[in-house]
Amino acid sequence: MTDSHKSLFFLHDDALRYHFYADHPFDQRRIEMTQDLLFQIGALYPTEQVQAACASLEALQLNHREDYITAVKELSQTIPDPDYLVRTAQYGLDHEDTPYFEGMHEAASAIVGGSIAACEAVMEGKALHALHMAGGLHHAFPDKAAGFCVYNDASIAIASIRKKYGARVLYIDTDVHHGDGVQWSFYTDPEVMTYSIHETGKYLFPGTGFVQERGEGEGFGICVNVPLEPYTEDDSWLSSFRDTIGRAAASFKPDIIVSQHGCDAHALDPLSHMHCSMRIYQEMPAIIHQLAHTYCNGRWVALGGGGYDIWRVVPRAWSLLWLEMIQHPLAAQLRAEPLTPLPAAWLHKWQHNSPTPLPTTWLDDTSDWTPMPRRELIEKQNSHIVTLAQEYIR
Repeated sequence: MTDSHKSLFFLHDDALRYHFYADHPFDQRRIEMTQDLLFQIGALYPTEQVQAACASLEALQLNHREDYITAVKELSQTIPDPDYLVRTAQYGLDHEDTPYFEGMHEAASAIVGGSIAACEAVMEGKALHALHMAGGLHHAFPDKAAGFCVYNDASIAIASIRKKYGARVLYIDTDVHHGDGVQWSFYTDPEVMTYSIHETGKYLFPGTGFVQERGEGEGFGICVNVPLEPYTEDDSWLSSFRDTIGRAAASFKPDIIVSQHGCDAHALDPLSHMHCSMRIYQEMPAIIHQLAHTYCNGRWVALGGGGYDIWRVVPRAWSLLWLEMIQHPLAAQLRAEPLTPLPAAWLHKWQHNSPTPLPTTWLDDTSDWTPMPRRELIEKQNSHIVTLAQEYIR
């Protein structure tokens, strides 16, 4: 494999310090567990990880207001400025979802820097694919934090691509929560297509992402949303994804794909209502991978995102993503043998910390899962949404 065809794995140590409080659902141990799982199978070595620089003020300002960045900096201090403590609500940093914490600016800037560096590596031909699993904080707005997200690394990285390279960007968001911050950042931009498949906002944060949200002005028709019903299962999720993302990519013809891989549509995730298995986290990266080679000469940057069963779901899902990116032999093996055992050493190491028994196989054995009683109605509604989304794609 030549240097221009390798995949790069980005992670800044400071990104692991992105931590709100002890029992907050956003827990960066999921990254450490994923790293360790990949180390155990020889799919990643510590020396292969790329440490990117933290994002500069200029980079942060590609998506965030200067006064908001200043507020984040001030609230990151050991003893915050009292003038900013009384304005935390103004900046969305006052409640249990996204409260300010010491070192917040540095940790969030490290995450942004990793996503920018991953995109630049691919755009400059240093790598064909790049993964930055600490990224994907897609809910932050220019002037406000939201949904566990302080800075919107995805929006900043995409804005950087547009400014530096003038490339057309297809953003694919597979998090169970709508990628609202990224959508609104580029809602009028005809050069950035935002695509999001998620649980409908009728029942789940952030309450947006309806199929009728299609962009405005010159960007009308460049925004694609596929909101699915609660308790959607694998077959319906995957058919909805395949039937819309392929058409979107063919219509838009991007120069690069930036994808967000929140893995919280799994049945075990505590913050959503979906009933999918690990299978969708095997199949979606493969579909995106193929699209990248079909339309972008392979240029593909993958980011992390949500995922709140950090023990049983996230390490497997994000490992499957990396295995697909590097075309590791295990990725092909798992198609034939989905119940291949996880490494015993990894299970032994992490079971001591996990409050629940860890899964023992790479994919889930769904043979004893109880089928959803409303399956037919759920699939019918999802099919209706897919039809609308297909009609709306410009």
